[in-house]
Amino acid sequence: MKFSKQQTLKQIAEIIKADYVGADDFPVLGMNEIHVVEAGDIVFVNHPKYYNKALESAATVILINKKVDCPEGKALLISEDPFRGFNKLSQHFNPFTQASKSISDSAIIGENTIIQPNVFIGNNVKIGEDCLVHPNVTIYDNIVIGNNVIIHSGTVLGADAFYYQKRTDGFDKLISCGNVIVQDNVDIGSGCTIDRGVTGDTIIGEGSKLDNQIQIGHDTVIGKKCLIASQVGIAGCVRIKDEVTLWGQVGIRSDITIGEKAVVLGKTGVTKSIEGHKVYSGNPIQEAYQQLKEIAFLRKQLNSKK
Repeated sequence: MKFSKQQTLKQIAEIIKADYVGADDFPVLGMNEIHVVEAGDIVFVNHPKYYNKALESAATVILINKKVDCPEGKALLISEDPFRGFNKLSQHFNPFTQASKSISDSAIIGENTIIQPNVFIGNNVKIGEDCLVHPNVTIYDNIVIGNNVIIHSGTVLGADAFYYQKRTDGFDKLISCGNVIVQDNVDIGSGCTIDRGVTGDTIIGEGSKLDNQIQIGHDTVIGKKCLIASQVGIAGCVRIKDEVTLWGQVGIRSDITIGEKAVVLGKTGVTKSIEGHKVYSGNPIQEAYQQLKEIAFLRKQLNSKK
């Protein structure tokens, strides 16, 4: 998430009541998670295991829970609880705005787009031309939808990320201030849920087609011309390359990549990154041809013992 105008290190420190290492006027341009940070961004880290990754990332401001050596050209914000400090910044720069009507006055809807009854469209939503949005679709604030997109009933675009930190008294939620972008010529079936990014974008690539009852987690990027069948569950921060096919009830863990034109057969558990141009199945996942060979071998062994 980029700020609407440049902030200084001192201003940010005052908002979250943190100590800091760096010049008062050190520029701060935004805040992001580790996998999408850029120069000028704040990233938070609250575990020694990830200190080096954060300090060596593209981020130039590190919100951290311990004073450490500051890399050259960077600055530190030192807080007892970076997680809550990050949340406070999210609330400050991206406060929740209550809706006052079903379709916000600030929404932009393109020519020849049809919005059926009982659709909710939030603040600052942009919908392109020649789209069709069926009844009971919910489109949260700031979502961007391209041209010639079809969205079927009961689908929700832009719900919060499933991202929590465990505390002794329960769980703290990381506030989502990212977005969902649906590119041109996408079809989305009924009852789908596509979560917004925590600070970045969840993206559905051009020409991709989604069946009913699909869950797509925060910050996941789906490429062009992908086919995703019913009841697929995709966790956060997944990268799915172009022309991938996922058949029914495939489950995909977070932070992995599925290569271009891969095919994943039904009920497969994708627990690791996989190469493109191959067919996969099973749990644990393996190439489908290998699994068939193993099944054939076992059957042969069983039959030989009869």
